[in-house]
Amino acid sequence: MSLKQAYKQKAEAELNLAQARLAEFQAKSKKSTAESQIKHAEQMDNLAHGVSAIQAKLKELETAGEEAWEQLKDGLEKALLSLSNAIRDLAEKLKD
Repeated sequence: MSLKQAYKQKAEAELNLAQARLAEFQAKSKKSTAESQIKHAEQMDNLAHGVSAIQAKLKELETAGEEAWEQLKDGLEKALLSLSNAIRDLAEKLKD
């Protein structure tokens, strides 16, 4: 397995975890008050957009040559870190 393939698998695993957490947050939101749903809707939308952006970057990574994937990797790492931080922040807010 190449380094590129191993990295792609790792990123996909992180993305799958993020999608599961987003689904969990959406389920919790449906059980909460309307005020709480409104309060957290924007953050959940931002998470959904982050997931979509990472999916697009993974598709780019698949087709990228060996040299180009190094540049894509940096952007993907930043996007994954940002998504992870957003998930953690929303999880803290939903505890309230």
